[in-house]
Amino acid sequence: MRTSQLLLRSGLTMAATALPIALATPSAAVPTGISVSTTGSSVTVTTSDCPNSTNGAFGTASLLASGQANFSQGRQATLVGTSTSQSASWINVTPGTYTVIVVCRDGTTAGTQSVIVTAATPTISATASPSRGVMGGMGGASEEYGTVTLVGGGALVAAGTVAAVWYLRRRAKPHRL
Repeated sequence: MRTSQLLLRSGLTMAATALPIALATPSAAVPTGISVSTTGSSVTVTTSDCPNSTNGAFGTASLLASGQANFSQGRQATLVGTSTSQSASWINVTPGTYTVIVVCRDGTTAGTQSVIVTAATPTISATASPSRGVMGGMGGASEEYGTVTLVGGGALVAAGTVAAVWYLRRRAKPHRL
């Protein structure tokens, strides 16, 4: 009884160790003739499975959104390149999950692959510091004001000063009951 429990525990431990490795290893049973990459909101597909061209076009690639079911519903792009490497790309692709399908000029499917486009994160870069140091100044006080504005400001300062003196003197006196 004790031996069977020990074997069961060690078997579960080995299975738990092997599962992440098996999931991380790409499956060799599903070969695809295309390679899909994303950069920001751009998606690019590359293949070498469409070597024959007509007027520089090697075939067509289609970018299908999640609600689209067949090749003709997606955003289509022409495969261009050489007889050894062909590519197509899409720009301004909104974030989401897409399927890329490549069909060669002769009608054969080069491959199908899913891709996830994520929202581009803004890059923050430092700006150069001023060459002459900090540009100091008068701020908003550099504008010329008229006599009325200056007299009004002076009156407010004087009223504030008188109020502060009155308040402080009143606090200093002893309170009578």
